[in-house]
Amino acid sequence: MEKQNLPVVVVGAGPVGLAAAAHLVERGIEPLVLEAGASAATAVQDWAHVRLFSPWAEVTDPAAEKLLAPTGWTRPDGTTYPTGGDWTGQYLQPLADALGDKVRYGATVTGVARAGRDRIVDSGREEQPFTVHIRTADGGEERITARAVIDASGTWSTPGPMGANGLPALGERTAADRISYRVPDLRDPAVRARHAGRRTAVVGSGASAFTALALLADLAKEEPGTHALWVLRRGIGEATYGGGEADQLPARGALGLRAKAAVEDGHASAVTGFRTEAVERDDERLVLVAEDGRRLEPVDEVIVLTGFRPDLSFLSELRLALDERLEAPTALAPLIDPNVHSCGTVYPHGVKELSHPEQGVYLVGMKSYGRAPTFLALTGYEQVRSVTAALAGDHEAAERVELTLPETGVCGGAGLFDEPGTAQGDEGGGCCAAPATLRIGTGAPAASGGC
Repeated sequence: MEKQNLPVVVVGAGPVGLAAAAHLVERGIEPLVLEAGASAATAVQDWAHVRLFSPWAEVTDPAAEKLLAPTGWTRPDGTTYPTGGDWTGQYLQPLADALGDKVRYGATVTGVARAGRDRIVDSGREEQPFTVHIRTADGGEERITARAVIDASGTWSTPGPMGANGLPALGERTAADRISYRVPDLRDPAVRARHAGRRTAVVGSGASAFTALALLADLAKEEPGTHALWVLRRGIGEATYGGGEADQLPARGALGLRAKAAVEDGHASAVTGFRTEAVERDDERLVLVAEDGRRLEPVDEVIVLTGFRPDLSFLSELRLALDERLEAPTALAPLIDPNVHSCGTVYPHGVKELSHPEQGVYLVGMKSYGRAPTFLALTGYEQVRSVTAALAGDHEAAERVELTLPETGVCGGAGLFDEPGTAQGDEGGGCCAAPATLRIGTGAPAASGGC
């Protein structure tokens, strides 16, 4: 088969992966979306209880809306704020349904390579299509041949560890039965029982940590004995709780104020400058030990919310140019460096910044940001618009910027590692590290919690 007649494989049926497929269809290019889960956006479904900072008007893609229109789909009120469950049920799954057999579920990508060429072979490399190895839901293995690969698999499957050095703390793995890496859904009776009337350590300083603290504070009002221990690697300064009332994203600012209230009202206590080195068992409870030898009082549960990182293992036979710190494309990394940029100061970018020495492979969405926490859904939609234009040979459209992002308040980090007054985000986490998009612009209502 001629290379140009092969499908473009899209890894992941999340918001950006499905948008990529919609843009490919609009360009007359056949997509094949490979989703490991049994339905669309399974990662988003994991935080279905969390509300986005962004309204509906900013979390749908124009090409996707065109694809949905003939089905009778109507965009929800653009000024309202969906939860992850709303986003999935009212937009992402209908979009996947509209794509039909162009989306394949239960297909886990285990490797991507050039057909007949391992990483070291130069001869004839660029003329070869890609071969995508998958594992099916029943344990079988298959190969799919593709003209290009768009990896929109995100970072949700690889949360950051508790250890301050980027590696799991000693004992972290063996204490896995008492450690979670997700914002708790306290509507679930089993999850509620893990925290009600108990002490929970929350490790992290971003929006996800704020959300967990606010939820645990609400639980403490109903269940005596419930208490959160907020473990911060830095000290508390003016920026610890985000922008508060000064935040141009009122929903996010209100969430930071709720976390502050949790501490001031006694439902949570903060431990600062604590860089976890080890987790020890104390009968049925856990004790966190810092690099400086400090030991915290025993806790019943630990929630680790220190950001996410990309899984690059199945791309090991491709020639990727990645920044050594962020694990993002080298041309993109300076634009998203959380030491310099906030969510809104990231310049819109496309195929030029997302290209690699291996032509025809692109990391998009959260995956493209590596360990940086400043990703916006609208930025991801612009990425795939540009990439698909390039794949269609429309280089003028690919190079054109069609999105302008105003600054979004105070969301951002600082390079001063231990200065409490200047550093907002956690290592690998940051104030934007919640698994969702952040609002662009102003006018959001007060937050009810969430991302």
